[in-house]
Amino acid sequence: MSVRIDIAGLRPERVAVVPSPLSELGMALHALSEPGHHPGLQGWATGVTARLDSRLADRMCEADFLWRTTFSDLFMPFAGVPGRSTLPGATLAEDLDLLDKLSDEQFVDAALEFTCALPYSTDGASALADAEVRRRALDLAAARGPQQLRFSERLLADPPRIRSWLRQFAQDCDEAFFAEAWSRLRHQLAADARHKTDLLHRKGLAEALAAVSPAVSLDESAARITVDKLGDGRSATADGGLLLVPTSLGRPHLMVLHRHGWQPVLHYPVASPEPASPPSVEQLTLRMTALSHPVRMRICRHLARSAYTTSELAQAHGMTAPEISRHLGVLKKADLITTRRRGRYVLHQLDVTVVARLGSDFLEGILR
Repeated sequence: MSVRIDIAGLRPERVAVVPSPLSELGMALHALSEPGHHPGLQGWATGVTARLDSRLADRMCEADFLWRTTFSDLFMPFAGVPGRSTLPGATLAEDLDLLDKLSDEQFVDAALEFTCALPYSTDGASALADAEVRRRALDLAAARGPQQLRFSERLLADPPRIRSWLRQFAQDCDEAFFAEAWSRLRHQLAADARHKTDLLHRKGLAEALAAVSPAVSLDESAARITVDKLGDGRSATADGGLLLVPTSLGRPHLMVLHRHGWQPVLHYPVASPEPASPPSVEQLTLRMTALSHPVRMRICRHLARSAYTTSELAQAHGMTAPEISRHLGVLKKADLITTRRRGRYVLHQLDVTVVARLGSDFLEGILR
């Protein structure tokens, strides 16, 4: 499972690393709505929430599905501007001006993404233009609850009104808490953007992507970027560009905007170092599967305490050596155990560091 971006024909000068104030506001709203996703930001989130005006807090709940799940592509409007080469604005006001450049169809479809599960990577009829798509969107919104249904009805009935609402809401958030946060974060984001841009110029796209995240890789022969994620998606730069947008508030989310017809965007976290080699989704699946078997769990109980030979494990568990070897092979393939030789004996032991990290690896894998 992965998201793939076809970059055939992409010119080096069409790759840009640029922070976006509106994207960072979207991530700030997400962190405030889902602080459990971001344990390192809980102090900040608690402080902001404590001093938040009650009326703004109510408005924040009114359309929180735009940022609670992750955050809507509406927070990266530069990707949807015709020409597929527009850069983020330097200020929140400039980013909001780019939001105004989206058509009503683009705005509505992006706003309905998480509520109504409309087509994303492929072309499809707009809920504004197609009565059947509109009916299905409202049915799905109703299943999510009355709040989503009311917002979706207002959105479909009067897109300009909701566009105005969202712009004013962003401006009010800026005044209440985001301007202060952005004044601190923008310097770090600008420094990261300069570093990645320097890597692009000196060492090429592959090195820059490797610095973005070990989960991002470039197959130069196939002209394809692959992002290891627990999901499938496909996009292409075509005659447009590729944007890398850093976030200080985003860890552990590594997001790929691959909406049909929009410029592809990699939205990646900076600041905290990732584990040296975070497991791929495939490796994470192997580990979870390996540990789900009751016999292997009992074997791990022994191997967590000391190193054992295959024969010792067979005797302890009342099994044959070949049976134990098969279970050890599964654990070994998942990189959950280590082996070492002592004379003619081969000793196996649980890699407790890997196992201890499994919970955080799993959480990062499903939130990436």
